[in-house]
Amino acid sequence: MSKEALEIIKRRKRQKIFILLSQLAIVIIFFLLWEFLSKKKIINPFIFSSPSLIIKTIMNLAKSGDLLTHILTTLNETVIAFVIGISLGFIIAIILYEFPTLAKITEPFLTMLNSLPKVALGPIIIIWTGANTKSIIVMALLINLIVSILNIYNGFLGTDENKIKLLQSFKASKMQILKYLIIPESKRTIISSLKINISMTLIGVIMGEFLVSKKGIGYLIIYGTQVFNLNLVMAGIIILIILSFLIYECVSLIEKKLSK
Repeated sequence: MSKEALEIIKRRKRQKIFILLSQLAIVIIFFLLWEFLSKKKIINPFIFSSPSLIIKTIMNLAKSGDLLTHILTTLNETVIAFVIGISLGFIIAIILYEFPTLAKITEPFLTMLNSLPKVALGPIIIIWTGANTKSIIVMALLINLIVSILNIYNGFLGTDENKIKLLQSFKASKMQILKYLIIPESKRTIISSLKINISMTLIGVIMGEFLVSKKGIGYLIIYGTQVFNLNLVMAGIIILIILSFLIYECVSLIEKKLSK
């Protein structure tokens, strides 16, 4: 490898380290400033809490064993809704692509469902499925499924028409064109849908937990609000941020493996 190439690699590594350190510095400064303002009563610690109080609340939850229970509950619901949503989204997108007339018929309805505030359907979902985990998963599916269908379907439509005609000239079947051209060509769109889907799924799960759950991070946040325990609310939000980051990183690892 040439000296120029090595220098470029070193420069990129230094840049990555600089970006990471800058991000860590921003987070540390934010929490230190928050703690300082709260201790000096510049901001109301009852309303805004403080990092030390939040850490104390999280430690108390961990000692009682409730922390792991709430995290696993939310994680379990998210994984189930994510797997079902992306699987159904992929299958339905294929069906719509293979049957263009059906796609034209259903597209306005999919758009309307996607723009509909899902919280408005919460009471109906609870009546239909009961106040249990099923209603939370259904709520998450309502949010992530339509987005997955539209993203993957539009990815299929973006396939180069000339390549499709080339395979058709070799008398390739529809299934062969789908398997060997359309799906591989849409790989980036499908991977992008994974990232969007996991984010939307987590939002749906938390919304569902706000409505019916007695366990989970969403339950922690809504319960803390009801009893005016702002430390618990902030602790729930911090846990949710960390969990969403870890889930996103897991999906990024899947993306890297699929890209290879």
